[in-house]
Amino acid sequence: MAPTKAPDSSRRSDRSRRAIHDAALALVTEVGYRRTTIEGIAARAGVGKQTIYRWWPSKAAVLMDAFLDLAGRAAEEVGAGPGETAPGIPDTGDLVADLKLVLRATVDELNDPTLEAPTRALTAEGVVDAKLGAEFVHKLLDPQLALYVTRLRAAQEAGDVRADADPRIALELLIGPLMHRWLLRTLPLTHAYADEIVDYAIGGLAPRT
Repeated sequence: MAPTKAPDSSRRSDRSRRAIHDAALALVTEVGYRRTTIEGIAARAGVGKQTIYRWWPSKAAVLMDAFLDLAGRAAEEVGAGPGETAPGIPDTGDLVADLKLVLRATVDELNDPTLEAPTRALTAEGVVDAKLGAEFVHKLLDPQLALYVTRLRAAQEAGDVRADADPRIALELLIGPLMHRWLLRTLPLTHAYADEIVDYAIGGLAPRT
């Protein structure tokens, strides 16, 4: 008889983790963060609760890991390698056009039902859980904001942005209004609004004559 091949425990673990990630994201989208439970995630993923608690201390930690995995897969789809962030903001020489392109893509992501519910859940939970909030910023927000800093510094070198402008504050002029409207649902989040944000911000960042 041919020897029986031993099960690959690492592959089984990877499948279980992916199933748990997918279950957490699906439940948050379907029933909301508050009604999502470890028990529900375990049942949806077809694993025991102890499996989840072996890897994560809370449902917030599960959701954070699931969202990071989702973001990583999205980055790979647009050309980044495993573990890398998405490609940087394009530099065509036209700062306004480049920023409008990226902010429009951000609008589409925030309006995507697959991403909206977990993003809102993590954002809200991060307000009351300082540790989770810091992790959310460090792992999810900072890498994305760094792309804006890089593009704005290039614009400064090209003379398109004031040399004394702080790129970190400048990027908040772009991202802040977008997130404010999205979080509070004050008005619809649209491409037209993203374009207007860029026009308003760049008008204040342009070199003084």
